Amino acid sequence: MLLVIDIGNTNIVLGAYEEDKLVANWRMTTKTPRTSDEYGLFMYNLFLHKGIDVNEVKDVIIASVVPNIMYSLVNGIIKYFKTNPIIVGPGVKTGINIRTDNPKEVGADRIVNIVSTYYTYGGPAIVIDFGTATTYDIVTEDGIFNAAITSPGLKISANALWQKAAKLPEIEIKKPKTILAKNTITSMQAGLVYGYIGQVEYIVKKVKQEMNLPDMKVVATGGLAKIIYKETDAIDVYDPMLTLKGLKIIHDKNKN
Repeated sequence: MLLVIDIGNTNIVLGAYEEDKLVANWRMTTKTPRTSDEYGLFMYNLFLHKGIDVNEVKDVIIASVVPNIMYSLVNGIIKYFKTNPIIVGPGVKTGINIRTDNPKEVGADRIVNIVSTYYTYGGPAIVIDFGTATTYDIVTEDGIFNAAITSPGLKISANALWQKAAKLPEIEIKKPKTILAKNTITSMQAGLVYGYIGQVEYIVKKVKQEMNLPDMKVVATGGLAKIIYKETDAIDVYDPMLTLKGLKIIHDKNKN
C-alpha cells in the first residue's frame, strides 16, 4: 500500500492507494503545530478508523510547500509507518521538463499537478489549482512545463475584504442567485464569486491566445474549485483527486 501526502498552506490531504486504486483519503489542517508523535498517531488512527492495517503501508511520498512542518511530519512517518518517504523535489523523476527561469523555485504541488494532468489528460493543457493561492500552470504537448500564473485565492480575497473594511461582515463564500445583489452579504458574494469566474475566464482566454492553442484542455482541482467550475465553460474537467493521482504517478516512476 502507498500513502500519498499533499501538504498545502491550508490543508494536508492524504490518500491510501492499494495498487492503482485510491481506497481512502483524508484532510487535516496544516497550521496547527504538531510533534512527530502527534502527526504519526493522527495518521495512524485515520488508517485504523478506515479498518486499514497500517503495516500494509510500504511506501510514502510527500509533496510539500510548508517546509517548517516537514521535520516533525517525516519523523512521525518514520516512527509509526516504518518507512522513509520520497519527498518531491530536485532529483526525483517526474517525466516533466521544467523550463521556467528558475526551475528550483517551482512548488512541489505545481509539479505534481502538471505531472497528473499530463499523464492523465495529455497536453497541451492548463491546470488550475484553487487553493490558498489560485495557480494556473501550463504544460505543452510534449511535456514541457513552461509558464505559470499565480493569483490570490478565493478565501484570501474574501478575508481581505472583511478584514480591511470595518463594516463588512465575514460571509459564506457561495454564488448568489443573481449578480444584482440587494444587500451587503449577497453583494459581497456576487463580487467574490462572479469576479473570480471572470478572472478564470480571462486568464484562460489570454493563455490560449498567446500560445495560439485555442483547444487547450483546462483541468481544475483544489478545495475551492467546486464553487467555480460549474459556473463557467472555461473549465473542461474538475478532478478533486488530481494531486493525489500525481503523487502516485511520481512514486511509480521512481520505484520502477
